[in-house]
Amino acid sequence: MDSLLDGYPLSPQIHDELLGADGIRPECESLAAGFDKLGAAEVGARAAYLASRYVDSGVTFDLGGTEKPFPLDIMPRIITASEWNTISTGVAQRVYSLERFLGDVYGNGKVFDDGVVPRRLIVTSPNFVREVAGITPANGVRIHVAGIDLIRDGQGTMRVLEDNVRIPSGVSYVLTNRAAMAGAMPEVMRQYDVQPVDTYPSRLRAALEAAAPAGVSEPNVVVLTPGMFNSAYYEHSLLARTMGVPLVEGPDLVCQQGRVYVRTTMGLNRVDVIYRRVDDEFLDPVHFRGDSVLGAAGLVSAMANGTVTVANGIGNGVADDKLIYTYLPDLIRYYCGEEPVLPNVDSWRLEEPGALEEVLDRLDELVVKPVDGSGGKGIIMGPECTKEELDAARVKLRADPRGWIAQPLIQLSTVPTFVGDRLQPRRVDLRPFAINDGDAIWVLPGGLTRVALREGQFIVNSSQGGGSKDTWVLADRHPVEQPTVPGIQLQAAASGDVAVGPLTSSEPMDKPDRSAWEAQQGQQQQTRIDEEAESC
Repeated sequence: MDSLLDGYPLSPQIHDELLGADGIRPECESLAAGFDKLGAAEVGARAAYLASRYVDSGVTFDLGGTEKPFPLDIMPRIITASEWNTISTGVAQRVYSLERFLGDVYGNGKVFDDGVVPRRLIVTSPNFVREVAGITPANGVRIHVAGIDLIRDGQGTMRVLEDNVRIPSGVSYVLTNRAAMAGAMPEVMRQYDVQPVDTYPSRLRAALEAAAPAGVSEPNVVVLTPGMFNSAYYEHSLLARTMGVPLVEGPDLVCQQGRVYVRTTMGLNRVDVIYRRVDDEFLDPVHFRGDSVLGAAGLVSAMANGTVTVANGIGNGVADDKLIYTYLPDLIRYYCGEEPVLPNVDSWRLEEPGALEEVLDRLDELVVKPVDGSGGKGIIMGPECTKEELDAARVKLRADPRGWIAQPLIQLSTVPTFVGDRLQPRRVDLRPFAINDGDAIWVLPGGLTRVALREGQFIVNSSQGGGSKDTWVLADRHPVEQPTVPGIQLQAAASGDVAVGPLTSSEPMDKPDRSAWEAQQGQQQQTRIDEEAESC
């Protein structure tokens, strides 16, 4: 019988996660055999089923105003139990350190006094929000949900590419991918003891409820979305539905007497926790963009009063700064007293003596990233640039060395991907999701594997034509000793109970004009999409 892997190309510089120098990796043997047994025609038919299922079910994302199904490749990615133990430990360790760091940034700043990170990096960061300095959340948590992007280099080492602790997205595709694969490839999935992912919504809701203001026995949680024109609207609606909480938009919220309420047909209902999917600058027109109608005027004041919690915290973007990324190994040693479990990608800080000139000399072989970037926006891929583009990039870097870091071009690992009637190698990354409830950090066993569907492509983002794979984390049948993370004991600084107002209020409110809201919900996301497309 012909194999779908016949003629599969391997490179000594690239780590393939199914095939090694000695053939198929042991954990992938049943997977490869199952695909070969089905044959190319049947696998192709089931791949077509997956695509049509996503179109029919509305599993989509918005790209430049066009709604598209999110591509799901039929070949899953397998991660062994022992490797996942290392990954989850390293992710939790990293989130814990970032949580502590944000507490210092908006609190007493001990990390700066101790010389671990220069204070000037914070005050010069565009993502530092002075308006929330001194505001401590009810249970001390600012990172309720984190997405940590990982890649595997040519030697097979898993490394952290970047941290996402503002509004990490993509977990909805983890959930839908698993359900789709269970229907498309049931006989293959039965060969493995795959850890489930369907507990994520209940764990997220529990963490959000744990973040409610003191004295609230039955917290009211809402998901705040910019609206249906946002590219992640499918995720917002799915999470709200699976958590069993309302999905609200800016015009639905109102702040009165230092508290936040949601408009209902029965009047105003008190809101205790807002899981926001709206950028900082749109959340409160009193403190940020004065023309915004995506949030609620007075929201920051309600946070300061301790009557509402916003998850993730406003101002978290300072921890996403790529310059702070370069300090994470030092922050882990400082806060955890141990070495990082997951290493960073080697990086140059262009402000340091000699670094800028070295990077400019080697620009054609490096990747240069804006420090405040996300979603792949603004990246300069030196090896893919023309001479004119490199010259223009040098001008940018000289003008603002604080705004960039440089890294070597990593040969991302590949996973077989169904192309035509054969399996072909395509580059992947991995975004595990972590939930912090204030007592412990839990990492969803799996995560979003994003795949660059074009041959030779490095950038895996959906805006660049990327897709996804279901990530199968195998159950741990033989537990082994793994590096540990210190117990997560995040102390709340607030003292005393917070008086809670009535659940409802019948005071009439005028509903705002929705035309500006409809324009801004598209504007917020369209700005990101345009920026993601800016690369050489």
